[in-house]
Amino acid sequence: MGVLIAVEGIDGAGKRTLTGRLVEAWRGGGLTVATAAFPRYGASVHADLGAEALRGGHGDLVDSVYGMALMWALDRRAADGDLAGMIAGHDVVLLDRYVASNAAYGAARLREGCDGPFTKWVRGLEFGRFGLPVPDAQLLLDVPVELARERAAHREAQDPSRSRDAYERDGALQQRVAGAYEALAGAAWVSPWEVASPDTAGSAVAVDALAARLVPGR
Repeated sequence: MGVLIAVEGIDGAGKRTLTGRLVEAWRGGGLTVATAAFPRYGASVHADLGAEALRGGHGDLVDSVYGMALMWALDRRAADGDLAGMIAGHDVVLLDRYVASNAAYGAARLREGCDGPFTKWVRGLEFGRFGLPVPDAQLLLDVPVELARERAAHREAQDPSRSRDAYERDGALQQRVAGAYEALAGAAWVSPWEVASPDTAGSAVAVDALAARLVPGR
């Protein structure tokens, strides 16, 4: 059975870059690695409905914190079989966003703490009722909100297909989400967490050390 690891962080944190460097480090050490990203835009009707709501579609769906969270949760529920297969067939499975994203964004929108009713609902729904695999470790890429905002805006300018949605354009929300992630990591929500700084991906030594901590003894 493989180790399941989820990489978390606010929009524009640089999760894609860091996940790529971690995959290189593990594969360089002889491990087999599978990757996936949530939401699964273009592959999941629930993810696409959520994306459309964030861009003004489907009436007042975007106004419902629980309704939007259910869309993202159903996307993961539909991928449960694929996740199980990846875990069974690889040494490491690395996810770009997972259940903690739902907890952080919803709690931030509702202005609740990491142990509030919403995070308990997410945990009970996704890991309890849906039976999704619990990550062995979670990695928070802790990046200043302003830096993440600049990265997201630059990405949008370079690639029109990656235009920012309502969540990404809301600077106050992103600030609260960053705080929610820090609280979840500090509370070791669901499983142990590692916290990485913005410059981790730029250092081969730092990436190798992080990879060894996330998958010890492999």
